[in-house]
Amino acid sequence: MVTRTIDDVLAAARARLRRLDPRSAHDEWRRGALLVDIRPAAQRAAEGSVPGALVIERNVLEWRLDPASDARIPQAAGHGVRVIVLCSEGYTSSLAAASLQDLGLTRATDVAGGFRAWRAAGLPSSGRPAAPVPCSS
Repeated sequence: MVTRTIDDVLAAARARLRRLDPRSAHDEWRRGALLVDIRPAAQRAAEGSVPGALVIERNVLEWRLDPASDARIPQAAGHGVRVIVLCSEGYTSSLAAASLQDLGLTRATDVAGGFRAWRAAGLPSSGRPAAPVPCSS
């Protein structure tokens, strides 16, 4: 049996994607692409968010965006929808975008560097990152 590591799976996922830098993602979003933030609520609260981004947590992403799913959202109008997935650092989003491609959403991709790169690029965001909690000695 051949086993793969998560690094292998991530590399295979990214090999299928044309990943976007934050500015390119922002430009495409402004032109009508869906920007989907898959981070959990606690992470969005701690890091901040992108005003107007569609929030679909990772655990239900495929059901909400599969045009054939009874649980789809109205924006999941067909397989040609441009979906740009955003997570915290760009790891989970690569896996999620590849999964969406497996469902036939061939234009799905993600933001390289995730929300942290988005914010560092000075793109629209709200909330402030939470201060790190000091370790007790």
